[in-house]
Amino acid sequence: MGASASGGNGGYTRRGSRRRSSFSAMSEINVTPLVDVMLVLLIVFMVAAPLMTVGVPVDLPETRAKPLQGDSEPINISLDKDHKLFLQETEIDPETLIAKLEAIAKNGYEERIFVRADTNVDYGAVMKIMGSLNAAGFKKIGLVTGAEPDKKPQKKAQN
Repeated sequence: MGASASGGNGGYTRRGSRRRSSFSAMSEINVTPLVDVMLVLLIVFMVAAPLMTVGVPVDLPETRAKPLQGDSEPINISLDKDHKLFLQETEIDPETLIAKLEAIAKNGYEERIFVRADTNVDYGAVMKIMGSLNAAGFKKIGLVTGAEPDKKPQKKAQN
């Protein structure tokens, strides 16, 4: 009784003396954990992004103006309904506004400055701030407004 090359000798082959395993090395990457982590990060950033806006509560007027595009984050100056002045999120005295702006402006007088004012603040107070910024040499000054909701004409009911 002769033994064949692949027959009845317990799974051994003639060339190799190792037993062939039914398991082979997996050459694919499992991306499921990566996708799970990315979805969690996406949700975290979607929740955190609205919270990263300037924290001074101001009721902005609404317009149809398009948003300004820019490379860097502008400096925000806010004037609330009680005429308190804020540089970013810190309340400051109006007399020290220019000195503090010159100290924190990375681009000097080319720094973008956004002025936010509450709807109930009078026009003169906003213009006083913008005039002092312009007189100091800052030229890139913008006013921040809220987006005006679309008003579609309503059809009258026919009788």
